Amino acid sequence: MVKKMNRIAFLLVLILYFISFYSLYANMHNQWLIAPPVYVLLVFSIFVLALAIFGIQDRSNNFAKLRSWISVILSSVLIVLLLVVASFTAMFSGAKVLLTTTHSPDQHYTLKFYKTDAGAMGTFGIVGELQGPLWFRKVVYSERKADQVHLQWSNNHTVVINEHQVNLLLEKSWIPQ
Repeated sequence: MVKKMNRIAFLLVLILYFISFYSLYANMHNQWLIAPPVYVLLVFSIFVLALAIFGIQDRSNNFAKLRSWISVILSSVLIVLLLVVASFTAMFSGAKVLLTTTHSPDQHYTLKFYKTDAGAMGTFGIVGELQGPLWFRKVVYSERKADQVHLQWSNNHTVVINEHQVNLLLEKSWIPQ
């Protein structure tokens, strides 16, 4: 049983690192965000740390000992990193208030528009997110210094938002630089 915990902890910590780095990449490149929220990753990381600590009892060979310590160290580092990310996100993300939710004429797409306000650290604006299954989402529209959203669907996959046309089938979004 301890041997299995050792292996599972090592595998799970590698998976958690992959998910965390993909989440960072997706946020930086405006891709579909398929990773769960940071607090969910944090809970799983704590679980993996507990498994790794129990896996330290596996002393079957030197590789098992090394794998146990690597799992403990990697999961501890990941917990610290996720705590830092969660705290910075909580402190510096600003307010995000839901303005409206709209569905495409064929009910295939769901867009949620939020009013954002960074307070003294930035500006206010509008953010439109395309909702996917579970917690998946993608930012498809962003506009600074706007506080209202006027939208009209042109067809099942094209929407005009504040006089800017956004085609949801394309990879590009309308986000000014």
